[in-house]
Amino acid sequence: MKEIAIRPATEADFGAMWEIFQELIASGDTYYFAEDTSREDCHAYWFGPGIDSYVAILNHERLVGMYRLMPNQRDRGAHVANAAFMVSPAAQGVGVGTLLGNDCLDRARTQGYLAMQFNYVVSSNKPAVLLWKKLGFSIVGTLPRAYCHRYLGYVDVYVMFQLLTDPSHWPDA
Repeated sequence: MKEIAIRPATEADFGAMWEIFQELIASGDTYYFAEDTSREDCHAYWFGPGIDSYVAILNHERLVGMYRLMPNQRDRGAHVANAAFMVSPAAQGVGVGTLLGNDCLDRARTQGYLAMQFNYVVSSNKPAVLLWKKLGFSIVGTLPRAYCHRYLGYVDVYVMFQLLTDPSHWPDA
């Protein structure tokens, strides 16, 4: 039986994270990074100040996905979380994204975030759009032709949002 555990990312995970990052960036169809993004830039993306990163480990040995959780904005916007996800192409379509998404939402609530926003979901990435809708997100905005897809040319980008708690129970501002 295959077991997937999600835990905080460590420096020891970065080599495997870098490999997944490079694979997904090379495809040119889901992330805005260029193929020549440096290892240092990738490291800062996953381990920079204020970023909590988590990894999905298959059978206690193989890293198959990751996400990062952080405030969407600072100060007066810090009650809204933001997250980004990557799943190894070899592990896509078997539920890793769902596990990571649910874990992220649980951690965001535990950390006191009141809502979550994804600022840049490529519209042609149908599996991601469907997953986020299944997990309760709504498309609240469309950025026309904001992503330069390697094969499709310029495609729309969605802003997706979800309240994590009932606003009537939010603390006073």
